[in-house]
Amino acid sequence: MDFRYLGNSGLKISEITYGNWLTHGSQVENDVASQCVRAALDAGITSFDTADVYANTAAETVLGEALKGERRESLEIFTKVYWPTGPGGPNDSGLSRKHIMESVNGSLKRLQTDYVDLYQAHRYDVETPLEETMQAFADVVRQGKALYIGVSEWTADQLRAGHALAKELGIQLISSQPQYSMLWRVIEDEVVPASRELGVSQIVWSPIAQGVLSGKYLPGTPPPAGSRATDEKGGAGMIERWMKDDVLTAVQGLVPIAESVDLTPAQLAVAWVLQNDNVASAIVGASRPEQVKENVRAAGVKLEPAVMEKIDATLGAVVTRDPAKTAEGTPKKRPT
Repeated sequence: MDFRYLGNSGLKISEITYGNWLTHGSQVENDVASQCVRAALDAGITSFDTADVYANTAAETVLGEALKGERRESLEIFTKVYWPTGPGGPNDSGLSRKHIMESVNGSLKRLQTDYVDLYQAHRYDVETPLEETMQAFADVVRQGKALYIGVSEWTADQLRAGHALAKELGIQLISSQPQYSMLWRVIEDEVVPASRELGVSQIVWSPIAQGVLSGKYLPGTPPPAGSRATDEKGGAGMIERWMKDDVLTAVQGLVPIAESVDLTPAQLAVAWVLQNDNVASAIVGASRPEQVKENVRAAGVKLEPAVMEKIDATLGAVVTRDPAKTAEGTPKKRPT
């Protein structure tokens, strides 16, 4: 496993982060989830990403149990706050001081730790003054409950404003957690340049595009039984945007490219995002331990420029690049 600095800080994280969105507490049994975490640790992964909203807090509980007994100082644990948790009352979501303070305490209890290494704003809250949010984050850091602050799916302008306030308050906003893959490149034109300017790194989610870049979905063919595209608990809805024949046909063109560099298509997809020097880590999930072992092979891989060019030529027009997509993902009001 290789490690990279997270933003303009002294914190190093593993190039592959294990994430438990859509799996722990919902799609896989707890014993299998623990096996996946063990496989991640055995593979050299030290960074683990979760959120209070995943499985309505159950994912944090499962991760906390799976990591119990590990040397805390050898791990980097990330979680997030914003989306509704609990019964969904008027203050059970967003980035108000009330919700942040109550949420971090709940997360620490479920994760069975005194602090998280990175506490992230899961979205931008249009209903809470940014000053209130950043002051609450600063207090969380000063209380020793989080070491660093990050954001997820913020636009370049939101990132600049948040970073400026964090600097005034004497805390470090060092990370951005956006969706990023060969197929979804909306951060490249605005978010990445702003992040480089500010000293912020990306920890990217869905580098395999919900599994589509694994190549297992074939155009004109029903998805394999048991795959994410058949999961009605949430997986099928998330992957739906990619389940189009033009996308699936283009992805099949990546198979020989992967073979030429002795990688599986999924490994190629993870390695591809790691070629971006503003990406500190790629988040991968798993429903089986062997998936962790497979994906971790992407760490440390260097793809030649000719390979990167072949990938671009193969995917062509099916790539989404519009930077406005980040802003479109910002909820217009606080969710309930």
